[in-house]
Amino acid sequence: MKITSNFDSGNIKVIEAVDPLNIQLEINKDNQSDFFQWFHFRLETTPFQSHKLHINNLENSAYPDGWEGYHAVASYDRQTWFRVPSEYANGTLSFEVEPECGSMYFAYFAPYSYDRHLDLLAWVQSQHACELETLGETLDGRDMSVLRVGIPSSDKKTIWITARQHPGETMAEWYVEGLLHKLLDDEDPHAAALLSKAVFYIVPNMNPDGSVRGHLRTNAKGVNLNREWQTPSMENSPEVFLVLNKMRETGLDMHLDIHGDEAIPYNFVAGSEGIPGYDDRLKELEDSFKAALLTVTPEFQDEHGYPKDEPGQANLTVGSSAVAHEFNALAYTVEMPFKDNDDLPDPDYGWSDRRSYQFGQDTLAAIVNVVDKLR
Repeated sequence: MKITSNFDSGNIKVIEAVDPLNIQLEINKDNQSDFFQWFHFRLETTPFQSHKLHINNLENSAYPDGWEGYHAVASYDRQTWFRVPSEYANGTLSFEVEPECGSMYFAYFAPYSYDRHLDLLAWVQSQHACELETLGETLDGRDMSVLRVGIPSSDKKTIWITARQHPGETMAEWYVEGLLHKLLDDEDPHAAALLSKAVFYIVPNMNPDGSVRGHLRTNAKGVNLNREWQTPSMENSPEVFLVLNKMRETGLDMHLDIHGDEAIPYNFVAGSEGIPGYDDRLKELEDSFKAALLTVTPEFQDEHGYPKDEPGQANLTVGSSAVAHEFNALAYTVEMPFKDNDDLPDPDYGWSDRRSYQFGQDTLAAIVNVVDKLR
């Protein structure tokens, strides 16, 4: 029996793995940080034998409330990820499996590998409507890539999509993959309508270093990128520094920043009602977008989410708030669950990579409803 995480986005610490019915594990912290929650590892063992795995010390994880009602995901082929019934008690997540193959993978959510990220960039930049630009390098020397979809002109709106500032929130890049496949479909009416009126700038992965390292929330230096938007630097947060400078170069009329939430089992958005310049125009844009998304897909709801900021009390280090403030634009943080969507539960898969992909596609239909009002 062997447990390993020596691969892209792998993360686990083996405490004891002698007895298959008493496997004791912990999760490594992000580098130079106390954040931890993401796990991803492979169990190599004898098929059709019962195993019981325990992941400990979770009371000290980044979001302890996220483990209540959570079920781990598993896969044999790293393509289809299904839920494994799990129990959380006294800081330990436990699940029992009887592997059907000699190798079985487990993760916090369906991983989105760096190779898949590179494949996505390669496919997208081969489409005639798209251009790939490298803005610079991360601290580990990886490319910071932005995709431009559509032809810029003065009469078109500029829409930015950023995803995966927090690298363990892999559902965000699955969402972007779905959005890109729809946006680049030359027979899709929503795409045609949008590209006649807007140009898109899309960052599928804001944190490639943290993604490869198996981090939950930070970059290679242990910095939470979604608290860097007021004063980013090439020393601590080149990812934000480079993207924000590009936003200033292109201008911006709308921004969606795509994330995942550990604790709340719903899809929801967080707006900019707390920024100093929030007004009736921004409120109407937010309300129109939410109303359209509610119509487009039952996966979205607007009852459960984060408390709204009081006027003038927004945290301007957070991406969507900082962007809404600087550009006086519609900017939302889009959140998806690590658990399931309790409005449409799926006991076999929970909220999944495939549902995230579809939610990204559905969002384009909602943007059609507001594109004419953005400025």
